[in-house]
Parts: sequence; C-alpha cells; structure tokens
Amino acid sequence: MGIHTFAVNQLKTTTTWDPGSISSGASEEKDVTVTGAALGDFCLASFSLDLAGLTISSYVSAANTVTVTLANLSGAAVNLASGTVAVIVFKSA
Repeated sequence: MGIHTFAVNQLKTTTTWDPGSISSGASEEKDVTVTGAALGDFCLASFSLDLAGLTISSYVSAANTVTVTLANLSGAAVNLASGTVAVIVFKSA
C-alpha cells in the first residue's frame, strides 16, 4: 500500500472566522463563497486553531456557497479565538 494521488477538479479558499461562544449542544455556521461549487459536490473544511472539542463539518448549500458548521457536543461552552477556515471542494462530475 501507499499514498495515491488522483487528479480531480478541486476548488480551494480560505477566510477569517471569529466564531462566538458556542454553548454545549449548540452550533454556529458560516457561509463561505467558493466560486464553482455546486450542489452534490464533496467538500472538507478545517480551522487553523485547536477546536477544543468542537466538531467541524461542511456541505455545499447553494451554488458557489459552502456552509461550514462548528458543533459543540461537549459539556461546556467553547469560545474559539479568530482563526482561518479553509475549504476544499471536490467536483462530483
């Protein structure tokens, strides 16, 4: 086995995000413009700081728009500092 690289049509962007305090059981979303993203495309998101127990997810919610969600499944509020959210979209077709 080894690492394999596949040539795929990828779209990438970054933006600054300063999420507010997220209570236990709550979430916060940010829409990120990714020109060329379309419904049905695959996407991944990351954040430049330790998520301190939060989970991050993303999906293409409209043409050219990826919605990134930070969800707090821990037992306490989490307040992250401002950081950079990065999004990569893999075209499905």
